[in-house]
Amino acid sequence: MTDAPRLAPVHGGLTARLGAAIVHGQYPAGARLFSGDIASAEGVSRSAVREVVRVLETLGLVRSRRKAGIEVQPASEWDLYSPDVIRWRLAGPDRLRQLHELSQLRSAVEPLAARLAASAADAAQRSALSQAAHDLARHSHEADGQPYLEADLRFHRVLLEASGNPMLARLAGAVESVLVGRTQHALMPTEANPDALRLHRDVAFAVAAGDAAAAAEAAALIVAESDDAVQRLDGSSSSGRPG
Repeated sequence: MTDAPRLAPVHGGLTARLGAAIVHGQYPAGARLFSGDIASAEGVSRSAVREVVRVLETLGLVRSRRKAGIEVQPASEWDLYSPDVIRWRLAGPDRLRQLHELSQLRSAVEPLAARLAASAADAAQRSALSQAAHDLARHSHEADGQPYLEADLRFHRVLLEASGNPMLARLAGAVESVLVGRTQHALMPTEANPDALRLHRDVAFAVAAGDAAAAAEAAALIVAESDDAVQRLDGSSSSGRPG
């Protein structure tokens, strides 16, 4: 997973537009783009375009070749773990499929993290998990709002970090992109699922109790509940809003 360089807002906007156009298929694999054309169309300098292309190259979306232009790369070359790529894919027509793929990843990662956290978490992390679970319940009547999202992000970030495995912790960005995407694209209900709230409490309690099996089981059920909720939307609403 590659962290894209930070750019000035104008460059960041151009990066997002071009990146989204590529992942949405507006520029298919093998298409050739030229810095001069992009600069003219966007009203920016060629140097700005070069900076943007450099970022897109780090994400595997394009390859720049001298005198041959900028070649769009196939999806097999993309950094699919990058929060930027995930965000752009979630903004496209294959949103639900992308969420399902990410849920499959989470189903492998988060139960393992919970299992490890049961023995590796320190007192501060155990407390943070319990507090986040409490905050989720406190904001459960506005599950599509920012306070609920922030509590959810905190819970899953701490869980991955509490595993004691830095490689698992490094996947926090991908997991957080799923949670943010559900809220941003109106894929969260206003009222939180009581089962989801209970399962978050169960994970926090099991980690605090050092019960690895129970922590892993509850974490797996959290991911399954989330994925089921999203997949039920497939075909139920053209806007993607829960019916």
